[in-house]
Amino acid sequence: MTLSMIYAEVILPLPIYSTFTYSVPTEMESLLSVGSRVLVQFGRKKFYTAVVAAVRPYPPADYEVKPITAVLDPTPIVRFPQMKLWEWVAEYYLCAPGEVMKAALPAGLKPESETVISLVPDFEAPEGMKLTERMEGVITQLQIGKKLRISDLESALGISNLTPTVSAMMELGIIELHERVQERYRPKKVTIVEATFERGDNDALHKAMDAVSRSVKQQNALLAFLDLSGWMTRGADTRTVEKETLLKKADISSAILKSMADKGIFNIVRKSINRFTSTGAAHGEIILPPLSPAQSEAEKSLIDIFKTKDVVLLRGVTGSGKTEIYSHLMRRVLEQGKQVLFLVPEISLTTQLTDRLRRMFGDRLLVYHSKFSDNERTDIYRRLLSTNEPLIILGARSAVFLPFAQLGLVIVDEEHESSYKQYDPAPRYNARDTATVLASMHGAKTLLGSATPSIETYYKAQEGKYGLVELTERFSGARLPNVEIVDMREQRKQKLNSGILSKNLKLATDKTLASGNQAIMFQNRRGFAPIVVCQVCGWTPKCRNCDVSLVYHKNTQMLRCHYCGYAEMLPKVCPACEENRIGVFGYGTERIAEDIQDRFPQARVARMDLDTTRNKDAYQEIIEKFARKDTDILVGTQMVSKGLDFEHVKTVGIISADTLLNFPDFRSNERAFNMMEQVAGRAGRKGEAGTVFIQTSQAENPVLDYVRRHDYTGFYEAELESRRRLGYPPFTRVINVYLRNKDSRMCDDAARLLANTLRQSLGNRILGPEKPFVARVSNQFIQSIMIKIETGASMSKIKEFLRRIYESLADNPAIKTSTIYYDVDPA
Repeated sequence: MTLSMIYAEVILPLPIYSTFTYSVPTEMESLLSVGSRVLVQFGRKKFYTAVVAAVRPYPPADYEVKPITAVLDPTPIVRFPQMKLWEWVAEYYLCAPGEVMKAALPAGLKPESETVISLVPDFEAPEGMKLTERMEGVITQLQIGKKLRISDLESALGISNLTPTVSAMMELGIIELHERVQERYRPKKVTIVEATFERGDNDALHKAMDAVSRSVKQQNALLAFLDLSGWMTRGADTRTVEKETLLKKADISSAILKSMADKGIFNIVRKSINRFTSTGAAHGEIILPPLSPAQSEAEKSLIDIFKTKDVVLLRGVTGSGKTEIYSHLMRRVLEQGKQVLFLVPEISLTTQLTDRLRRMFGDRLLVYHSKFSDNERTDIYRRLLSTNEPLIILGARSAVFLPFAQLGLVIVDEEHESSYKQYDPAPRYNARDTATVLASMHGAKTLLGSATPSIETYYKAQEGKYGLVELTERFSGARLPNVEIVDMREQRKQKLNSGILSKNLKLATDKTLASGNQAIMFQNRRGFAPIVVCQVCGWTPKCRNCDVSLVYHKNTQMLRCHYCGYAEMLPKVCPACEENRIGVFGYGTERIAEDIQDRFPQARVARMDLDTTRNKDAYQEIIEKFARKDTDILVGTQMVSKGLDFEHVKTVGIISADTLLNFPDFRSNERAFNMMEQVAGRAGRKGEAGTVFIQTSQAENPVLDYVRRHDYTGFYEAELESRRRLGYPPFTRVINVYLRNKDSRMCDDAARLLANTLRQSLGNRILGPEKPFVARVSNQFIQSIMIKIETGASMSKIKEFLRRIYESLADNPAIKTSTIYYDVDPA
């Protein structure tokens, strides 16, 4: 009798629009199920981690299958709702399942093979073979290191681009390539001290006491161990203590413990642990600050509306205390034994919120974002995978892919923020919308919070699809800040401005500092100066890889591209005319911070932008110093606009509103209004009202007047009417199609061909093609096509349609050499 073989369809972490089938060896059948992590060979030699999407009793008809190499875990690492969410993201955002997998799993859970090089065994160079100096260097290193990566060889030899040399050596039969699986995850290891006797074995305990009776230090070590392990505590079940903790508690050396181990009292072992294992802290009653009458009424309304609506929008003005309402709702969910996902748009927000929520919820809070190391993210993922305990997970957008077991509530704070949208690489998902779908798959509720909701979200609330609760007053009676529009044309004409600061803003900042309060200066442009130009011939430094000018960063004396990262030194003389007349113009956050320090020499000035927050602790340090009033003026980009709560900020300056206005994008007005209103909301959150100064050369722009009056409703109605007239969301759905090619002409040809083909079926729903604002990035020329479709259209049918169109054009050289991808609901 022949046993029938089973086959697994797996998702590979590659941009491939289908699953692949592998046979399951008999000895692995009992270990494998949907969601399991497996190691498979893909292609001739490469090995990847894949996730099992389905198990079948029959093989594919059109290709020969390979066997699964290994099952990596005894239980699945992707839960059923997660797998359904992956499917939805791939379908809705028009991308490959493997791209979703790559984004969803921490790198530590995706080991894959890497190419290494070794000498061919028993290789002898034929007489007359001439080896280059590089080849001889490679042979020497391989004789020492046996098997090395190309990058290892390049580092050892101090040279770059060794690939041509390696290719030549392969053709000569000198070296060969191998694939080895590289495990990225490194568990945290600690040394554990373990008692050799069982709890309750009093005879063994007395023997241990007798054994150490002649050494006071050993007696102290044993007593400290009994105390730390809770040996005498009823219900305690541990007989282990971390070595470092015991050494500190007993004030002894490692030699003392070794001596006790030699006597058979302790075992000392190395052990892998999860970095985020619960310590059991704060698992008693959750004590929260009381809500104000307005907050209590809002909470009651939310609970009532959740009985009939799955998604509710909480629109509360800045400083109205939305976080306190969130906390009370989270407590209710935890008491029901369920989990909460609390999303914030910026990692900087998790820093301040972590401290507040930790005081309320203690060890029930977990934090997850991309600034954590791969090992830390893997440990959090495994922690959630192994528990059903009620927890709050605070994180940025990638937290939507965590393996929740009992999700009861999803909170999306500052739901309007474009930071929730992933741009590159795919999947280009919006975490707000994905979180709403995630909640529905778990039968959970979603709460969207914002002072300035996105047009689409507020429209859904007005139309009754979402519930709506509004908070129109600030907490404790604080007043919204006064907003003053400063016309910089008049300031310059009357010579009132002091460098980048208007007279109004400078005087207000002087007064604020004199009263012991703080100020925030906002400029949504980092670096020192965005414009570098020769004042003789007009030369400007351009990026070699992108169609943009380089930005000057004074602290490193470098010119940098903010798109691809290319950098070069600022030349001392103009490379075009050789004159020493290169000037820098305009203001980035670095220059503003320097300028403000010069104008307020007694003030302590700090800067918060991408350049100063490259590690996960930098956010916390800057925010904590400002909260402690160790910083007087904080200069920053959009990071300072998002939900941060500082009670002593009385003055806010928006240095140049013009950089936010007039972008060629249907969302530009919405982004400008939201950002300015949110920045303004940092002022006067406690006590007397603060003042916001918006400096602009377009004082007549109507968006600024809506900000001045804090008139969200008026702005919404005007913007909605404009969108209705022009056929933009929420009345349509927008999909941007992007084409990239290293050849400009081929890119243009491919875009015209694709747009014309789409137009044959979709007519005037197609706009373009056109070159985006930056038409070349990383040596790739870009064209874009906009598709406007009805909001009720099926995304699965659209994906199928676009795939058919692509396949019909695939033989065209311009299409074949172009990369084509889709951005659904661009932010």
